[in-house]
Amino acid sequence: MIDTLDQYVVFGNPIQHSKSPRIHSLFAQQTAQALYYDKLLAPLDAFTAEVLAFRAAGGKGCNVTVPFKQEAWSLATKRSAYAQRAGAVNTLMFQADGSIFGDNTDGVGIVRDITLSQHQSLLGKRILILGAGGAVRGVLQPLLEHHPAEIVIANRTVSTALELAQDFTDLGQVSGCSFEALEGAFDMIINGTSASLQGELPPLPKTCITADTFCYDMMYGAKPTVFMQWALEQGATQVVDGLGMLVEQAAEAFYLWRSVRPETPVVLQQLRTELMT
Repeated sequence: MIDTLDQYVVFGNPIQHSKSPRIHSLFAQQTAQALYYDKLLAPLDAFTAEVLAFRAAGGKGCNVTVPFKQEAWSLATKRSAYAQRAGAVNTLMFQADGSIFGDNTDGVGIVRDITLSQHQSLLGKRILILGAGGAVRGVLQPLLEHHPAEIVIANRTVSTALELAQDFTDLGQVSGCSFEALEGAFDMIINGTSASLQGELPPLPKTCITADTFCYDMMYGAKPTVFMQWALEQGATQVVDGLGMLVEQAAEAFYLWRSVRPETPVVLQQLRTELMT
């Protein structure tokens, strides 16, 4: 039965922890789409070969996670504007003419979660983003398209933050600095580092957060991350993890492949329940 279904997969290394098969299975059930979605561990030196082999076997498309998003960008023969700007691809679609279309749905995922699920407007907001790695680069353009007043990128290596900010100044007010150089309070703080999963927190001045600051961690877990705990301790009343972003970026990939947009709230609630049990 599975062999007769359209085949999709997520490639990564490691990959065992991936929730993508569960998410896309729920999407398929909800939308009555005949597809099967699996996860594959790609060797670090054989990602491209694995993707091409999957396509040759009849695969329709795939998601890509760490550490292959840059390699997926290079493999794509056509790219969305988001993917082109991000320098990374997390979704590949194999097209009938032999081309491979690459997209980056992370930015759309976080924006949809913040604006639709969390009912937060980005318009005119002063936003602090922690970290300047690939995860942050992938979300900057969609965030800036919602016209915040300012985005400040804070990073341990200041030069990296400055370079990243410079790459996006044509889209809005973006600057980079060290954590120690942060001044004033922010309407929104987004943690784009994975440090809090290891129990680490950047040296953030307490003056950057108020009770009204919306705090968002792109990471997620069964328990609040260290960043979320810190925000709550500072009195923030709106603190959210990135599980919704994960579901929304998956929904965007699903829509790209199937031209059907699943209803995400019910899937997010199901995942949240499973995560907590």
